[in-house]
Amino acid sequence: MRQTVLLTGVTGFIARRIALDLLNAGHTVRGSLRSAARGGGVRDGLRPHLDDPAALERLSFVELDLADDAGWDAAMAGVDTLMHTASPFPMRQPEDEDQIIRPAVDGTRRALTAAAAAGVGRVVLTSSMVAVMHTDAPEGRAVTEDDWTDPAHRTANAYVRSKTLAERAAWEIAEAHPDMSLIAINPGLVLGRPVDDAYGTSLAVIERIMAAKDPMQPDVGFPVVHLSDVSALHLAALDTPAMAGHRHLAAESFWTMPEIARLLTETYPDRRIKTGTAPGWMLRVLALFDREVRTVLPTVGFRVAIDPAPTEARAGHRMIPARDAILEAAAFIAAKG
Repeated sequence: MRQTVLLTGVTGFIARRIALDLLNAGHTVRGSLRSAARGGGVRDGLRPHLDDPAALERLSFVELDLADDAGWDAAMAGVDTLMHTASPFPMRQPEDEDQIIRPAVDGTRRALTAAAAAGVGRVVLTSSMVAVMHTDAPEGRAVTEDDWTDPAHRTANAYVRSKTLAERAAWEIAEAHPDMSLIAINPGLVLGRPVDDAYGTSLAVIERIMAAKDPMQPDVGFPVVHLSDVSALHLAALDTPAMAGHRHLAAESFWTMPEIARLLTETYPDRRIKTGTAPGWMLRVLALFDREVRTVLPTVGFRVAIDPAPTEARAGHRMIPARDAILEAAAFIAAKG
């Protein structure tokens, strides 16, 4: 059934791909952005990838701010499903963590409260694997939808806390409104080819490795998922009854930065990609001068076991190997020079 979908944060890396796939599937998309001036860039980015250019007639925009009540009620009028993707995603952690946490949590509450008031029957929340995996789960056991990150965990930074607390808030609101069905999609590190050049910091890990910015790679890792899989899960959530009321861990496998570097060295032997693993003392020194290194320092050596099967079974979707997602992202970056 074709639906009208309010897609928040439509300018984002993930949201652009969701918008594209929604339009190609025949749905109507109302995308939220903070400035109407950015709508033209979204249209230009989507146009070359549409099966039918006339699909752009089913795309409109509304100005919304995660920190402001203005416009939310009107934006929900006639909406069948809210897809809430908007959330701050910094490469560097700010000095004041409330700069990330408050917009994420308050924005989620604002969006879902407006959806409930408007009688929107389904909400698809773009959460994150970081809301699941920062725990002291037994070594070797794959994390599941029943796992929740401890915001006070030694590996949890401000971004981790923001995604965890925002998802917690979403489930609390859904519990208070039983007529509203909530589905959470929890992606890991999302890679693959972007819809266009407006991909922000989403491919920063691959860019950093390919640029050989660091003398060695930190021993940190990520659950990796292909961009098209994340979008496919969002679309499946529109009308797959088995997905309702569940969290869906969107990650195919876990990769460390040294492993990614070795794969990219095999693919791009002419690039001087650094494949060695940095010792802890080196990272502590680099962290004194580099806030990006300081951000990942608490997760050095941290590992998470991944099992995509439960999500694949519930959504009826098989995930692309993470290796392919890494290589597609690298090919896009390499082509940019």
